[in-house]
Amino acid sequence: MSKSRLEAFSDGVFAVIITIMVLEMKIPHGEQLKDLQEVLPVFICYVLSFVYVGIYWTNHHHLFQLVEKVNGKIMWANLFLLFWLSLFPFVTGWMGENHFGTWPSVLYGFVALMNAIAWYVLSHIMMAEYGKDSALARAYGKDTKGKVSALLYVIGILLCFVLSWLGIIFYAIVAAMWIVPDKRIERIVMGKNA
Repeated sequence: MSKSRLEAFSDGVFAVIITIMVLEMKIPHGEQLKDLQEVLPVFICYVLSFVYVGIYWTNHHHLFQLVEKVNGKIMWANLFLLFWLSLFPFVTGWMGENHFGTWPSVLYGFVALMNAIAWYVLSHIMMAEYGKDSALARAYGKDTKGKVSALLYVIGILLCFVLSWLGIIFYAIVAAMWIVPDKRIERIVMGKNA
């Protein structure tokens, strides 16, 4: 099957996720800057989640540039990723509305971790389908960055039980690690298109 339908569907889901997150932000009552304080935690959560969704979207785009066709396994693995991504609006809103409370912050980290696991599943199913000598497999190598990210999520989740802000800092560190599109894949894609 051509990959174009999967990419179009995925792009639509990414767009809906971001739209839902921004619609969840309530407009403050009042015209003073101090009136923004009430919505600041929600806004901070939105920014972090927007960055996460943006990271997944850019890397998803690069990932699918390395393949020509998809099969049922890849389609289901992609849906598994989209499922976990679709939970970001809920956990973003819950964490923001409750000012980074313990359980909302833990659940946010859990959803972020499950997104990382879903990404791992998708990319490794694709590598298995295309082989260890494929451009995709060469781009991923040992995937140290992905493994470190999962570890940082687990540490962040555990730290949320001590002080949620510490956990949030670890979540932000992972986002900072991935803010630039995955250079491993980008190098292969740019070489392929040159």
